[in-house]
Amino acid sequence: MQSAIDQRVSLAVSTVIFALRPHPESGLMTLWLPLVRRIREPYEGQWALPGGPLEADEDLAASARHTLERTTGLTPNYLEQLYAFGSLDRSPDDRVVSIVYWALVQPDEVARAVDGENVEWFVADELPPLAFDHTEIVDYALARLRAKITYTPIAHAFLPLEFTLAELRAVHEAVLRTHLDPANFRRQALASKTLVPTGTCLQGTSHRPPALFRFEAGPPSHAPEERR
Repeated sequence: MQSAIDQRVSLAVSTVIFALRPHPESGLMTLWLPLVRRIREPYEGQWALPGGPLEADEDLAASARHTLERTTGLTPNYLEQLYAFGSLDRSPDDRVVSIVYWALVQPDEVARAVDGENVEWFVADELPPLAFDHTEIVDYALARLRAKITYTPIAHAFLPLEFTLAELRAVHEAVLRTHLDPANFRRQALASKTLVPTGTCLQGTSHRPPALFRFEAGPPSHAPEERR
């Protein structure tokens, strides 16, 4: 066994990608994420988060983006550093420290994702056993997302540039897995001062068309890296 002094430490980058899709049984919008089936040991055949070793000529965000595009075909607008995972026993071979990012993608981005033999989308709260400590990572990402959506405008990463309050509420309900009273949600959303009315309404409805809003500072894109 290698001593702590001799042991090689490798750096890797992984990404948790969240998208909203209908649940296969209930039909309700819920969080999904893509996983990649490992084709080599350790954990050959098991599902894992998209990721790979950090290349010497790439910075962290660039490595996360390139790995995502190579494995899933996704190039998300919203990519944020989440946390670093470096438990001593997280890999059975070398010591590996993973810098984990999370990406929030809109429906049009999901439509461009690769669906292949070794890439598959899963309901985020109903995952199979994952390789390494990736179950812990997903749990952490879900907890962070569900906390942040209550006090930041992160929900807008799932929405187009212009949206209705009902669409915004639907995102909150899907992420939090709970029903929200429409009147209370409307009052709280407007009081947050993060929404700007566009002066236009949603077209093509058979009833009174709902007003469209946009995020005050424009759509969120490259969010600042979190530090803990």
